[in-house]
Amino acid sequence: MSMGNICTTQTESIMKKKLTLILFILTVLFNLKVSATKGQLNAKGANYVVIGAFSIPKNAIEFRNSAKENNLDAEFSINPVRNLFYVYVMATPDHEIAINEAKKLRQGQYLDAWVFSGVLGEDQKTNGTDTNPITREKMNKIEPSDPIITPNLELELPKLEANTASIARTESNSSVSTVEEMEPGSKKFLFKIYTDGNKELQGDVDIMDLDKAKPKKMASYRGNEPVSVKPINKSGNIEFVCEVFGYRRIQTVTNFNQPEASEGITIAENKTVVPFELVRLKKGDFAVMYNVYFYKDAGIMRPESKYEVNSLLDMLRENPKYKIKIHGHTNGNDRGKIISMGESKNFFAITADVNQGSGSAKKLSEERALVIQSYLINQGIDPSRMQIKAWGGKKPVYEEDHALAQVNVRVEIEILED
Repeated sequence: MSMGNICTTQTESIMKKKLTLILFILTVLFNLKVSATKGQLNAKGANYVVIGAFSIPKNAIEFRNSAKENNLDAEFSINPVRNLFYVYVMATPDHEIAINEAKKLRQGQYLDAWVFSGVLGEDQKTNGTDTNPITREKMNKIEPSDPIITPNLELELPKLEANTASIARTESNSSVSTVEEMEPGSKKFLFKIYTDGNKELQGDVDIMDLDKAKPKKMASYRGNEPVSVKPINKSGNIEFVCEVFGYRRIQTVTNFNQPEASEGITIAENKTVVPFELVRLKKGDFAVMYNVYFYKDAGIMRPESKYEVNSLLDMLRENPKYKIKIHGHTNGNDRGKIISMGESKNFFAITADVNQGSGSAKKLSEERALVIQSYLINQGIDPSRMQIKAWGGKKPVYEEDHALAQVNVRVEIEILED
């Protein structure tokens, strides 16, 4: 090869590297601009296209995830005035665009889609407005869609609804109301979730189908209030599971047809009362933070993670003797991009000052454990009470390419001292 050809090749290589670097910088700047714009939009309020409202955060997360499987850019946030978690697929300053999108969704799977105009999130100061996209009238009442049936289950009973009470779409008065009549075969249950001193705990109970070769979750029900439960199989063999973060998991096996035959379960005022007396985690216990989620390739938590992280905070505040180890896990061990929290210390959002770099899966898992530790320190917890362990993808729950591999991306809390 001649000297001229060598020089030309080197020049082309340098130009390609420069072009790649320029494109990378432009992409980063664009993403940061989009994130900043979204933050401003949320602060000023927007028109949200809502597809569901839930009283239980876990149900909102599951519904959000099922919407994402339908190729919708779904997110969720709390409406503190209604004390409901809204799952939405669009946030826009243009009310008319939101109305048209809600109309389109109503023609498909999301028959109850509506538009919320206002500010979602814990910082909401004033009431927003829920609007029926068909009548354009204000919706004065929103009933939660809990409990949600896990998507794509092979149910043995026909026409098993996702809700224990039918949601009636009342176009005439532009509100969503609950049909009071119980569906055939349903029973009223009261799941009492409490701890020492008969103190009620906020939480929910999962119902498992024991007729399956591997017990399968069919629905979640809110605790400490009467709920209508439908049968989920022919035999009636079921299991109730109560797992509130920071407490030991409790399971109760019974038969739907005669639950009072099981120890501890009673009938009172035409309700089947199932008690769950929870005890705090002890030394040696592990707890998975199932409801802590991270942005892709980031050591930054998604907003819905705040509720469970605050449960960990409450646990540490309640017992100053607790010392914990925060274990971070990823799905796989590939190197890749890593986004870290910036100086603004926003633990639950991608902001304009985030740090972008690259590193190993172990490094990413460490960043995710560290952001939880940093949040706890920021809230007044002594750093000496916490340790960090980064595993990367060395301890998967499922194979890396398994349909449920996302479960591998998790944080576990180990109790070192109590």
